[in-house]
Amino acid sequence: MPYQPGAKVKLTRDTQVTGDGPAGRPGLPGPLFLAQGLEGIVTGVAEGPGGVAEAALASFDQQIGGARFDAFTTHMLENLRQQVIGNGAFAAGAGSGARTRYRVQFVNGFVLDGLEEDWLAGA
Repeated sequence: MPYQPGAKVKLTRDTQVTGDGPAGRPGLPGPLFLAQGLEGIVTGVAEGPGGVAEAALASFDQQIGGARFDAFTTHMLENLRQQVIGNGAFAAGAGSGARTRYRVQFVNGFVLDGLEEDWLAGA
């Protein structure tokens, strides 16, 4: 069921919002999750690339995630990322499966962007 901005929703599963793995040092917390059933309000809706483009972006982000680059390299990588998104949007028009993603502000103040419809249910 598509949601419009202002719709009340809740998470259908626990959602990890920080990196994987145990705490970096003793006494530091591990990954942070938002609990299933947490309620919030849809604040934005966007169509995004699906299928192959989405897989390519996930792989790209995983490979460069956490690395630090100079300004030129950062700009070049962002341009490359936008080209992948643009190609995915073009292909999505041909029926490769564009996906609707939602931005949700939860009652605890967290805002998650990029949530797919199956992660949400009406509240």
